[in-house]
Amino acid sequence: MPPLLHPALLLLLGATLTFRALRRALSRLPLPAHVRADPLRTWRWHNLLVSFTHSIVSGIWALLCVWQTPELLVEIETAWSLSGYLLVCLSAGYFIHDTVDIVVSRQARASWEYLVHHVMAMGAFFSGIFWSSFVGGGVITLLVEVSNIFLTIRMMMKISNAQNLLLYRINKYVNLIMYFLFRLAPQAYLTYFFLQYVGQGNLGTFLLGILLMLDVMILIYFSRLLRSDFCPERVPSPQHKDKFLTE
Repeated sequence: MPPLLHPALLLLLGATLTFRALRRALSRLPLPAHVRADPLRTWRWHNLLVSFTHSIVSGIWALLCVWQTPELLVEIETAWSLSGYLLVCLSAGYFIHDTVDIVVSRQARASWEYLVHHVMAMGAFFSGIFWSSFVGGGVITLLVEVSNIFLTIRMMMKISNAQNLLLYRINKYVNLIMYFLFRLAPQAYLTYFFLQYVGQGNLGTFLLGILLMLDVMILIYFSRLLRSDFCPERVPSPQHKDKFLTE
């Protein structure tokens, strides 16, 4: 069915509006004093709260999908499950919401790397949503959200000026382990799988291109993470305090 007539559009719209409503609800929560004093940090805190919620829900959901339908790990192109399909729709709705939130809040210039990531992620997810292919790949990709739980905790503690707490020091080691297990490992596995589509000129080739660009971004973020948390004396003073992906 053509995408413009596809019933999944209602799922995407519902997921996007759900995250928009969630943001409005979470914005009513009290703010840390260090965050409340800065409008930019306030926006970023609310944005991260939504991201944190999405990571918890989708990360646990992805693990359950793999447990319930292990074929998703092997038959990445053809395996399908209703739970996995709905998960991909939910996450695509989150990326749509977050993209709109960044643009409407006039943070596109500071957060352009997020926008590039979101566009590539949505391009990949839409293959599973509208053509029912590579749903397994989408579920494996969303295992990264388990890692994002601890990465988001790290970012929230940094913008609230809580880096000196014991919790931050514990979390940075847990975050590193989760980064290996749920971000680098799944990404390497997917890259290895999609290399079979080199030169075929089909949907798999398109997804391989997206995957390779995401590989580069993930390695850059990993190097930043290591420098920031484990080699802080080598981190140059930031020229733009609103460039959050360097934190």
